[in-house]
Amino acid sequence: MSKFIGKAGLVIAGLVAAASASAAATVTYINPEKMTDVPRFASDRESMEMIFREHLNELAAKLPAGQELKVEFLDIDLAGDVFPRVPVRDIRVMKGQADWPRMHLRYSIEQDGKVLRSGDRELADPNYLMGSRSYNQDLYGHEKQMLDDWFRKEIIPAR
Repeated sequence: MSKFIGKAGLVIAGLVAAASASAAATVTYINPEKMTDVPRFASDRESMEMIFREHLNELAAKLPAGQELKVEFLDIDLAGDVFPRVPVRDIRVMKGQADWPRMHLRYSIEQDGKVLRSGDRELADPNYLMGSRSYNQDLYGHEKQMLDDWFRKEIIPAR
């Protein structure tokens, strides 16, 4: 029994060490209530923030162990335009005209407290309705695709 407990303890310690060594993302939103186009209701805005935070964590998992992606969203303009439907629910309509998604973000890649890389980027995808997309059925799928493209073009090659 004590051998089992000892082995279980080693396995748990290994998992904890692996989890702490894996890459992570820290995401913050600077004045989201003043951003160009985010959900107007606080609960919807918090849901959007959580979705982007989870997505950036998935992207950060591709970084080498020990590196951390830090992203500050300075402005967000979601794809499409919002039309208030009723007092409690809005409808987002995407026409593919001047309603493409835009994001202004500041980022850094850090390891052991040192900044390896940083920058300030304005992302935009005027062709957001063209071509195949990985997130066709996802909420904020166009924005996720734009973040994927930025991460693939700017963050991954720089390793």
